[in-house]
Amino acid sequence: MWTRGKNPGQLATRSSRFSLVHQYILRFNEVSGNKSAAIRRRSKTPGVMITQYAAILPEDKSTPDFQCKPMPVTVKEGNLAIFKAVVTGDPKPDVSWRRAKGNLADKEKFQKKYDESTGEHILEIHKVSAEEADTYKCYAVNECGKAVCTTTLSIVDGSTIPEDFRKLLKKSKAQTAGGDNDETFWDAMMNADKRDYESICSEYGVADLNTILKKLEEKRNQKGKNKQKDVIISYDNDAKKQDIQSLGKKNYIRNEGTVQHDTGIYIGDVEEANRHNRHLTLVNAEKDLLLTEFKISNVDFVIKIQEIKAEESDDALFECVLTHPLPKITWMRKGVLLEDGEKCNITVSDNRLIHRLLIKDCTKLDKGIYSAVAGIISCSAWLVVEDQRNPTGDAKKAIRKTAKAAGVQADLEKVAKEQQIKIQGEMEKILKAVKEKYSEAEKLKGEILTRGDDCSGSDKRNKTQRKNTKDGTVTTSEDNGCITEDGDLKKKKQTKGQAGCNLTSERKIMKDGALTTFEDCDVTREGEQMRAGGLKKEKQRTTQAGEPFEDSQDPGHGSNVSNIQQDQEAEHDVTEFIDQWDDVVQQLNQFRGNMNCNKSARNQQKTNNADWKEQASDSNGQVSDDELNTEEIKDSADRGKYQQSLKQNKKSQHAANGKCVFPGEHGECDKTENVNHSANHTRRKRQGLLVTDSLTDPGVQFIWGLSDVDAIIHESAELMCKLSREDREGVWFRDGKQIYPDDNVSITMNGPIHKLVIMKCSEDNSGKYRFEADGRKTEAMLSIRDPPRFDPEDLSAFTRPLAVKVGHNATYKLQFIGHKPIKVQWYKDGDELKDDNSTMIERSASHTRLLLSRCQRRDTGEIKIKIKNDHGFTEAVSQLVVLDKPSPPLGPAEVTESSALCIEFKWRPPKDDGGSPVTNYILERQQVGRNTWKKMGEIPGVPIYRDTDVDRGRKYCYRIWAVTSEGMSEVMETDEMQAGKFAFPGPPAPPKVVSAFNDCINISWSSPSSTGGSRLLGYILEKRKQGSNLWTCVNAPDEIIKEKKYAVKDVVEGIEYEFRVCAVNLSGAGEFSNASEFVFARDPKKPPGKVTGLKVTETSYSNMVVTWTKPEDKPGIQDEAKGYFVEIRRADCIEWCRCNSSPVIMTSFNVKGLKSMDMYWVRVIAINDGGEGTPEELPNYILAMPLPVRPRFTNNKMKSFMVVRAGNSVRITVNFEASPWPEITWLKDNVPVMKRVTISNSDGSSQLLIPTSERLDSGIYSVLVKNIVGQETFSTEVRVTDDPKPPGPVELEESVPGTVTVIWQPSPDEKRDDRLHYTVSKLESTKHTWTTVADRLFNNRFTVCNIMQGREYHFRVYAKNDMGISAPSESPIWGMEKKKEKMVITEPSRKDCDLRCTPSFIVPLKPQTATVGYECYMSCAVKGDPAARITWYRNHVSINTDTNYYVSNTCGVCSLLILRVGPKDVGEYKVVADNSLGRAECSTVLSVRE
Repeated sequence: MWTRGKNPGQLATRSSRFSLVHQYILRFNEVSGNKSAAIRRRSKTPGVMITQYAAILPEDKSTPDFQCKPMPVTVKEGNLAIFKAVVTGDPKPDVSWRRAKGNLADKEKFQKKYDESTGEHILEIHKVSAEEADTYKCYAVNECGKAVCTTTLSIVDGSTIPEDFRKLLKKSKAQTAGGDNDETFWDAMMNADKRDYESICSEYGVADLNTILKKLEEKRNQKGKNKQKDVIISYDNDAKKQDIQSLGKKNYIRNEGTVQHDTGIYIGDVEEANRHNRHLTLVNAEKDLLLTEFKISNVDFVIKIQEIKAEESDDALFECVLTHPLPKITWMRKGVLLEDGEKCNITVSDNRLIHRLLIKDCTKLDKGIYSAVAGIISCSAWLVVEDQRNPTGDAKKAIRKTAKAAGVQADLEKVAKEQQIKIQGEMEKILKAVKEKYSEAEKLKGEILTRGDDCSGSDKRNKTQRKNTKDGTVTTSEDNGCITEDGDLKKKKQTKGQAGCNLTSERKIMKDGALTTFEDCDVTREGEQMRAGGLKKEKQRTTQAGEPFEDSQDPGHGSNVSNIQQDQEAEHDVTEFIDQWDDVVQQLNQFRGNMNCNKSARNQQKTNNADWKEQASDSNGQVSDDELNTEEIKDSADRGKYQQSLKQNKKSQHAANGKCVFPGEHGECDKTENVNHSANHTRRKRQGLLVTDSLTDPGVQFIWGLSDVDAIIHESAELMCKLSREDREGVWFRDGKQIYPDDNVSITMNGPIHKLVIMKCSEDNSGKYRFEADGRKTEAMLSIRDPPRFDPEDLSAFTRPLAVKVGHNATYKLQFIGHKPIKVQWYKDGDELKDDNSTMIERSASHTRLLLSRCQRRDTGEIKIKIKNDHGFTEAVSQLVVLDKPSPPLGPAEVTESSALCIEFKWRPPKDDGGSPVTNYILERQQVGRNTWKKMGEIPGVPIYRDTDVDRGRKYCYRIWAVTSEGMSEVMETDEMQAGKFAFPGPPAPPKVVSAFNDCINISWSSPSSTGGSRLLGYILEKRKQGSNLWTCVNAPDEIIKEKKYAVKDVVEGIEYEFRVCAVNLSGAGEFSNASEFVFARDPKKPPGKVTGLKVTETSYSNMVVTWTKPEDKPGIQDEAKGYFVEIRRADCIEWCRCNSSPVIMTSFNVKGLKSMDMYWVRVIAINDGGEGTPEELPNYILAMPLPVRPRFTNNKMKSFMVVRAGNSVRITVNFEASPWPEITWLKDNVPVMKRVTISNSDGSSQLLIPTSERLDSGIYSVLVKNIVGQETFSTEVRVTDDPKPPGPVELEESVPGTVTVIWQPSPDEKRDDRLHYTVSKLESTKHTWTTVADRLFNNRFTVCNIMQGREYHFRVYAKNDMGISAPSESPIWGMEKKKEKMVITEPSRKDCDLRCTPSFIVPLKPQTATVGYECYMSCAVKGDPAARITWYRNHVSINTDTNYYVSNTCGVCSLLILRVGPKDVGEYKVVADNSLGRAECSTVLSVRE
């Protein structure tokens, strides 16, 4: 796990991100020193740590947890990185994000979001750079605890373009390989426990855990097979020529990743070579990373998975389409990886673009968010599992359905095919561009080879010694001489030539335990010694006998060697480019189906049919490589080991561990190179002379490769692949060993298709199979499974339904085979069977037996057996049928015909036929009033009977038995049935004229509503001329009309007729119908023309009046109109609606039922006997509204000023008229009214209501009525006030003799009421009445004149407002009056008892539960002095003035009555009692039940 270093800046801001409750808990624990309050535990989601603050959590509370934690993300630099998390917990947790090496203060770069539809908390990092590559933590906190999880963000340098292959290998050396290319990562994975895999991948920034697990398994398999290959090259340093002053000291060069084309002379210091190898390792790792990025980073979803709603027990199918083919994607549910198994089925299409996830037998537990992850791109969708709509309780189960995404689904196959064509086009473009670069590289290489001929020397000798460990043969070839050794036998061929430069190289390669040595013989040049890097070198070399010789020195030869090195560097660049060309070809081949070709086959493509060529020349000219290879073939032919020399020098794969070491014991070289010069080249350079290379045929390709096969033991298995050519053969291998055909293995080749068929698979046949053809290879795994299987004969017998009689035993027995152990389970109708009194199950290693004892009819159903082992499972289903007697037929019997001659009735078959079909019914009849039953005999198994042996008007009862092969059921007795009397049918509906011609009139009618209790035999039709009273029968008296239509041909042209019809039953002819409309016996008329002058004369909100002029009568073209239809169509509808059901004769029509302010199109259709004419339509639509009227107020008695006592309701009603319907706006002091003010608008009026007014509601209320014509405004001043409080203390002053100035303190209400004023009254001692001396005073003083000496004066000051007057404030007595002495009687003092108290509830409200439609009564008792004012509230809204509630207060008993309770009455009810001393509240909750 990642650990975050302590950062004081982050610690300081940490608490600000948590909730207040969490801060309080942290602070409490910190102060109290309670460190054990927090409990740490792991979540079910891997990688999540939960901290619980309390040991015991309250009910319905839970700690936070991550249902889906954020996954590690790897993106290119400059792209968008997204982390998603889904958290749970009660209360809802607060989610915050942090990072280890910085903060998330930049809101533009770090954006935090929450998706309410999916419940995902999202952190988006825009335009990521290397600075954002960090470890990120997600915190979920609530009052119960917190949950923490970590994730990583890895950044890939976005400057690398995959198409520029030269830049892939020229990356900076400072950039290190990471992730799955790091050896320390694989070492940690190889030695770690499985539980630590996820944390290690998170630490190294690896996101695709599935791919890592597969690679890890392959590495473990290869570890036991391959050995590390080390070859050490050592040489003795010359003390005189080297900086190291020690003779015989050996240095070692380690060459990692050695391949066959590394053949050559290695000259240089050890440190430079090791640095060179390390650089190659970094380059290879970087190359693999970029190639992987090239394949994966561009993958996206063409069609994402969508939300699915499925019922329980159904299957759910998620489908998606990718932009690029992938063999496998990752499916996850709530952050948990899903694998293919019994519950989930994961499939991929052949083109690897369509990926599907099938969840079988959905349950409530399967509900959640499912994700599809392809590389670094993912998409998610919900699976909603609903209850079954039609749960079945029958024995037979409903067929399981597969639920898909809602809405119209695109054709996935079509989309995938289009995407496949698009990808192929893109790859072809890339291939074309690479071919152009490749041709340029070939030209450059030709120029390099041309310059290389100058430094090759005129005479060369090359010697190659090869040793094959298989037969112990040693082969040596020279251009001037060739020596072949076979054991001790040596043959030598010498040719003449001059010696060139001396070069010696020896290489040792370990391959399958064999030793192969390549040695280039001495090549010398007369009088010169080869110089590397312009430095003089002296070497002592030993021959085969150990004889030393000295090479001469040439100071001027260094320049040639320098030129050779420059050419070699350029050639190496070209070679690297060619390697990248092969990678592109391989990617294209993978897209075409060759997914298993490895790098060895790709490298072989460019060297196919070409030998390793070395350029040599002598005095006579050059010797070609083909000639040398021909000599080698001839020499090796004697030993029967013919090798194809044109394929000897293919590029091989890297060794398993990528290491090869050259030992110095087998060859020593004392040549040296300038160390400083070598240090300047960090990439590998090929030493030695240049060789030519040519572009050859790309060779065979795979159209499709092998696929993994799961085969069942003892059955056949087939592996098949297809090549691009039909003439190429191949070789099959299993686990590295070649396969040959035998009795069990068949290898066939049908054109380009190669097949390997194993007739009878065994466990030995499992393994990795490989097919190679022309250097190409494809691999697949063959897994042999041994799932449980039934014996075919037992299975065939088991699947047949088993029928047993009631009380008998049912036995099932099956033999099976398969890998042990095998679990056996029996089911009946989906429920697993256990051993009990009636069920016994026997199990053994190879068979099982089920015994059902004393079967009953209810045991009928489905019997299923399921056997399962580690390799799979199988099921078999059978039907158990328990035979018994049928149940009685079902009643009641229904009389289908009752007449004087017969009774026909029917009934329903038995509910349970006992497992056998009903063959017969037995009937008996009893006449009501008699005791005997008459046997009517047996009838076939059809539940209907017709009794013709009845007497008119008598009643009968019947008894019925059902008969099957198992016996006869119980009896079913019918109710009384009466034979009919002479009941005639009712009259049919009036006939209708279908068509009329000169010689024929077609008539139709409907059946009568009453048939008279018997079936109808036919009809009688009559006709009558207009003006005649005589009806004549159309049909013959003895030939009634069977059908409900007739063609009357006995008519006279031009005469008008009407028709009537009656029905005939067994009792006779019934009553005739009403006459039809008159119709002329003439050919059809022409339809009328269009009406003219169509217009709308009047409109309103609900109707309009349409008028028109009748169309003209044009004989032969259009006839006279007999009526009109009016049709309307709303503007947003396309269908016309006919306003009148029958044609109107008038040329005007009132269309009613219009919707106010809707737009309508209107048209009129004329009609006559010839049909309907052409509609005439208004050119413009009609608006359902009266003529425009400017708004105006109609009530002249509306008040412009009103005073309301505080606590009472305020109601302002205005009446107006306007057209069209106006927009009404209420304002208070030119500001929209508050929400607690109720506005009610109706037709022609608007009302403002304040249920409980306050002083703050005072102001000017204005109503604005506005429509398209104009607007009108009316204002009312509302003053909400209360009785004023009295003024303060009154003082008297005398400024002028004979006057008194009265001064008082203002009333407390003066500041809140600008209309409050004062009144001053006085009382003289000589008078006994108070007189007002001043009124409407708005100041706090008044001077009273005419004050007489010797008199006493009393003054009172009142506060007045629009509501009333306050209590007086008394002044002290002014003036002196001589008083007579009075007898003073001293009364005992007494103390008054103060009974005042604040309101309080003696009996509180109780919780109420009422039924919808009934009344509800609630009451409480309150006391207080003075008497408290009672106010009722529902949901904090006063209901004292609401007419739906009856409120009363009698002697402190407050009651509320709801006459008819409805759902809207649910809520909290509160009673508030307040007086001048205080306030009290009491509340309850009303619940309403259905």
